[in-house]
Amino acid sequence: MDEMRKLVDLLNKYAYEYYVLDEPTVADKQYDALYDRLVKLERETGVVLPDSPTRRVGGEPIKEFGKHEHIRRLYSLDKCQSFEELSAWDSKLRASEPDVEYTVEYKLDGLTLCLTYENGEFKGASTRGNGEVGEDVTEQVLTIKSIPLKIECKEVVEVQGEGIMRLSALRKYNETAAEPLKNARNGVAGAIRNLDPKVTASRNLDVIFYNVNYLSESELSSQEENIAFLKRNKFKTEKLFVSRSMDEIIEYIKGVKRDELDFLIDGMVIKVNDVSLREKLGYTDKFPRWAMAYKFEAEETSTKLLDVTWNVGRTGKLTPLAHLEPTELCGATVRKATLNNYGDIIRKKVKINSNVFIRRSNDVIPEILGVAEDFDDSREILPPKVCPACGAELYVDGANIFCPNERGCRPQIIGRLEHFSSKECMDIRGVSESTLGQIVDRFGVSEPYELYYLTPDQLLGLDGFKDKKTDNFFASLQASRSADLPHFLNALGIDNVGKVAAKDLAVVYGSVEALAKATAEELAVIDNIGLITAEGIVKFFSTHADLIEEYAKIGIAPTMQKSEDKKGAFKGLKVVLTGSLTTYTRGEAGKLIEERGGEVQSSVTKATDLVICGENAGGKLEKARKAGIKVVFEDEFLKMLDKTD
Repeated sequence: MDEMRKLVDLLNKYAYEYYVLDEPTVADKQYDALYDRLVKLERETGVVLPDSPTRRVGGEPIKEFGKHEHIRRLYSLDKCQSFEELSAWDSKLRASEPDVEYTVEYKLDGLTLCLTYENGEFKGASTRGNGEVGEDVTEQVLTIKSIPLKIECKEVVEVQGEGIMRLSALRKYNETAAEPLKNARNGVAGAIRNLDPKVTASRNLDVIFYNVNYLSESELSSQEENIAFLKRNKFKTEKLFVSRSMDEIIEYIKGVKRDELDFLIDGMVIKVNDVSLREKLGYTDKFPRWAMAYKFEAEETSTKLLDVTWNVGRTGKLTPLAHLEPTELCGATVRKATLNNYGDIIRKKVKINSNVFIRRSNDVIPEILGVAEDFDDSREILPPKVCPACGAELYVDGANIFCPNERGCRPQIIGRLEHFSSKECMDIRGVSESTLGQIVDRFGVSEPYELYYLTPDQLLGLDGFKDKKTDNFFASLQASRSADLPHFLNALGIDNVGKVAAKDLAVVYGSVEALAKATAEELAVIDNIGLITAEGIVKFFSTHADLIEEYAKIGIAPTMQKSEDKKGAFKGLKVVLTGSLTTYTRGEAGKLIEERGGEVQSSVTKATDLVICGENAGGKLEKARKAGIKVVFEDEFLKMLDKTD
């Protein structure tokens, strides 16, 4: 065992020098001889040490990916595509923080990975997923030779990086591949999400790390400390540029030469360096306010525009869809592209049978940028006069064309029903677009409230509906009646009101009835509500009063209790959650606290009243104790939840 321990340590040292530092200190022949000796000893003893390099070769195929809940949420980044937008973001931050310091890193174009370590040992890896739960890809990531299987830090650690396939590895792979890969981005995504780790191993992937997402006991004060921690623990990182000047940062970005790199990047990431300032700036529903991704111009090509058809959305707006002569772009065959509206067609002078420039970004449907070349048979795209779905006469509002037949146009109705039923709204399960189409066609449903008048016998007559599916649908439908006010406001489908704005409106007004009486001037001063959104809210309630009455008839008229009016053990308390709870996720625990009158904070401050600790609670616990803030653990937290006043 002593010899095996020495061999593992020595081989890992050589691998770190070769794959991370790019400074090999031993010839391949010598490395292979030591590796073969280790394999022989493992066979003889039947023991494989946790950090043995033999674990990287790729084991047997797995049946499916399990789920992994991240200790701390992984956020995506807000994006901008011009230096003007970047400067505007900087100016907004400097209004309150004039001396802010930034770091700048490559925006790697691969697949986000999150790795977990405990007591210095690698425990698992997952994809980002929705930011809270990802896919467990431990067996696939084990094949990546540059990741450390053992680190110095003994805390529970969650690190974030980007899985990449180097361009040199892509070229080498394609030299002998039966089916060559089209680009490195698809190469890494396909390898990590392949159920056979041997396929992953064959692509010789790499990971570049840029964030310490969680430390159970200590805290890092800056992005520079983040990178220093990663380097100290033998994770591969890339360049970090630091500056207090946005002009310097812009010049640095201009100097980046993508064609000289051995990996794909699609932009640069600018972050506030100071972690305490990050906590002060906080987060939107989707993004941290303290970071911005500057996106480089996306890959482009040109092809012929063959035709344009018009799709009708839930708001009645018609969106033109361009049909293209098939072409390769970003490793995919492109046949369709988007044009935002008829005004976009006019502005870009797009014509049928012309060659057009198209751009694909972030693996979404490509966008037509403009005309590359017109020909003798090129012809103008004429706006439709009647709705392609229902035949109603259309009207123009600015750059957009609308169908006014809100309650008689099938795509609009299905779109509203689908939005209303979605998880972020009323969360009604078992209603796919196909199911909703059948409900509309057979029963004449035109508004979401009419779903509540359906009977089990009616649904049993639909394709694909059996007893169990019908029971589940009606159970979910019944449960949706108790949806809270923010979800209901989001479900109404008011223009420009998503879940963030819906929650803000719910907190301010407390009921649909009160919101319906608000003026545009009153609404416009609320965070996340501008004048255009405010006018849309007023217009909605002035034209849909009958719908609100219909929801009230079936018992859907939720109200929002103010925190100070709620009963419960957390009434008026500012609460911080830290560590891992075994009974609830942090999100679930936070919701329970808010329902009982508390306010959940992301960090410990002078205003914090209570800190609730789960397993592996770290820096926040220590900070609370030093500040004399009350601390409780999970068993006491559960007792508090049971109290009614």
